Amino acid sequence: MKGSISPGLRVLVVEDECAIAAFLEAILADMGCLVVGPAATLEQALELGRNRAIDAAFLDIKLGGEHSTLVGDALEERKIPFVLMTGYDGPIDGYRPAVVLKKPFGAQGLEDALASCLNA
Repeated sequence: MKGSISPGLRVLVVEDECAIAAFLEAILADMGCLVVGPAATLEQALELGRNRAIDAAFLDIKLGGEHSTLVGDALEERKIPFVLMTGYDGPIDGYRPAVVLKKPFGAQGLEDALASCLNA
């Protein structure tokens, strides 16, 4: 999949763990993407997801103690594809079928998930 992501793609990062958010930012930047965020709270994520120019998003299912389904809904309304990130096994309730990226993941997994979400 190397090179399959268009340079300049604007990608929203919604993640409350600083180390994971930094990892996402670094890998996306290496891929030529422009990172929007990261948003660490539901409020920040909703603001960015509703109002910023973005082409795709990585959305952590849980932000602190809150589920991020409202952010997914806002992205769906704008027809913005997103990847759900989770460290949990089992079904993901409250979301339409989506590309899911299980934590922990590496750079290639992140790139593959983004390419899948954009082509879905």
